[in-house]
Amino acid sequence: MKKIVTIVVVALGLMATGNQAKAQTKIGYISLNELIASMPESKKADTSYSDFQNALSQQYEDYNKELREQDSMLQSKDTAKLTKAQLEVKRRAFSELYIKVQGFQQQASQQLQQKQQELLAPIQKKAIEAAQAVAKENGYAYVFVKDVLIAYPPADDLMPLVKKKLNIK
Repeated sequence: MKKIVTIVVVALGLMATGNQAKAQTKIGYISLNELIASMPESKKADTSYSDFQNALSQQYEDYNKELREQDSMLQSKDTAKLTKAQLEVKRRAFSELYIKVQGFQQQASQQLQQKQQELLAPIQKKAIEAAQAVAKENGYAYVFVKDVLIAYPPADDLMPLVKKKLNIK
């Protein structure tokens, strides 16, 4: 009988502890995309990215202009005055430039992705660290990224607290 009473007391104690822990679990959520977009660093990164993109676009336009010039020269009547060797050299130069332009497109795309990641990584890190700090300071056990959730339990939006921590209005 004593064993049964002891087991019941222990079981009740464990259930009470479990319910207490459950009651203390706070859940929050935040939209990282919205937070990052509202950060001043994000606006600077956007400007820097646009400048880089414009520089690459200008370089691409310069290559295309040169390509069109060489093409029109090869299509003109002046090519009749050239020797076969000269004409072959010009065609080879045109082919090389064409390949260079095609390669530049791929390189530019990769460079843009790399630049975007390079600019956004520190901003994302700062936003996540701020959200983690706010969660810790306010006793949140879980903080979900709102942007990727379809459904979630009732929770608190941490956006105002994180914006306050980062001094964002």
